[in-house]
Amino acid sequence: MKKSIAQNGVTSQSQSLSGSKPASDQTSRSVVGRRSFLKGLGATGAVLLPASALLATKAKARNDDFGGEIGKGDASILRFLAAAEILESDLWEQYWELGGVQAADFASTNPATGTAPTPGTGNPNYTTALKLLDGDMPQYILDNTDDEFSHANFLLAYLKSKGANTSDIDLLVGPHFRTLQGSMATGSTKKGRLTNLTKLTVDTSFWGRYRSDNRNPDLGDSFSDADRAVPSLNVGQHTAIPRTDADANNANLINAIAFTAGFHFAFIEIGGTSLYPSLAQRVKHPEVLRVVLSIGPTEAMHFQTWQDKAGNANAGNPPLTVVDPINNNSTVTFVDLTASTDELLQANLIMPEPCPFLDRNFPICSIVRPTETKGAAMGALNALTADGLFIDQTSEFMQLLKDLATDADAAGREFD
Repeated sequence: MKKSIAQNGVTSQSQSLSGSKPASDQTSRSVVGRRSFLKGLGATGAVLLPASALLATKAKARNDDFGGEIGKGDASILRFLAAAEILESDLWEQYWELGGVQAADFASTNPATGTAPTPGTGNPNYTTALKLLDGDMPQYILDNTDDEFSHANFLLAYLKSKGANTSDIDLLVGPHFRTLQGSMATGSTKKGRLTNLTKLTVDTSFWGRYRSDNRNPDLGDSFSDADRAVPSLNVGQHTAIPRTDADANNANLINAIAFTAGFHFAFIEIGGTSLYPSLAQRVKHPEVLRVVLSIGPTEAMHFQTWQDKAGNANAGNPPLTVVDPINNNSTVTFVDLTASTDELLQANLIMPEPCPFLDRNFPICSIVRPTETKGAAMGALNALTADGLFIDQTSEFMQLLKDLATDADAAGREFD
């Protein structure tokens, strides 16, 4: 299922946040499909959901798009953003268990458990490799994980406070889809996951996209291997976490795994950096707009941090090439970007270069890109799918995410 999705019609993230508004009949079919899906879970709902969530699901099953006090369009946007944050919290928790500061100072609870994550041992070799990017990496990983938990918790609570239907989100929070195997290495809790970090295909073209002064994906510009800091991460499958202690104990491999994680951190956070302003253009309620505009900039802060750290991969060393026999002999090569004089690859150019915006007749402007609103949610989902995060997930899981994205993209103001 996942391979067919990734190979048919999935665009790279550099071009993914552009598309067309779903037709009304397509939207209707997706809503009916999701209602049927949720109804089919009714027989096992008591097992899948906590009692409060089950009651909410039954009470609102009659109107899947019910938005309560904020309107169904705004509710659809927040539901998709909440789903994205739940996915982020799942993947960031995996990174934190293995490479983050193991301290009980989370301000936010894990949305899946309702409790703060319990510190463990971490993975010493993985943590050491991550520190090659920056000595503060473990602290930044802890903070980023805490942030994503807070976003997911807030959006879910806000939706519920407005009387909006959250049955889809409750499913993502619950155990039903948390079946993927993550790391089995020291430090991992070895519990079921929503996302897969061991078979990633990371598009690093964002590197050149933000350093280019004459291209903007919103204006139809494309990006190629010349723009990618690590072109080989865009081919094959690569793990960003040690799968076993054997991975962690292989000196060259664990360094490559940590470097892959560094670029993947930036890839994930650049998605949120674009997604929030893209969907903000479709929001109607002033308070919902405030929510979206207040969370969005934190994603940009994350992205700038991670691209700065990723630029230190293999700094001062000759090229590092590693072959992963587990992932079909996928090969990755990291070069010293700190020595590059190519502006499209230079490691310390972490401020967005001014580029064309809205119309090439205007002066260039330093902006977030892309921010095209049409098809933004589905484009983001396509990019995450192409990344390999959902390999081995179920077709029901993928359909649920597609339905949430379709509904978010169908929301809009009169100018649409």
